[in-house]
Amino acid sequence: MAILLEYHPKLYLGDSISEKKLDRIKKKLENKPLTTGVFLITMSRNSYDQLDIFSARLLVQRYYAKNPPYVVGIAGNYEEAVEMVEQLVQECLKARGDCALKEYLRC
Repeated sequence: MAILLEYHPKLYLGDSISEKKLDRIKKKLENKPLTTGVFLITMSRNSYDQLDIFSARLLVQRYYAKNPPYVVGIAGNYEEAVEMVEQLVQECLKARGDCALKEYLRC
């Protein structure tokens, strides 16, 4: 079951994810999503949340084959993903003066 993931043009990467490994990680996520040690930051599909953080292992669920997430960031663990979201919030506050992350990331 292949998943066609869509990635943010300025994909945020955690310190443990190198540019060299990125293509290999993307291929694994799309073809064999039982990848351990990878957490995704994605745009939330509901109207009351902005971003979701979850283990890439969840991509094996059928839901994601039909509803692929829009990936904003890739981290090596949950804590790193939370730090990246904090960084995104600071960036958004500086650029827009608010925390409207969905709008900021769509620019």
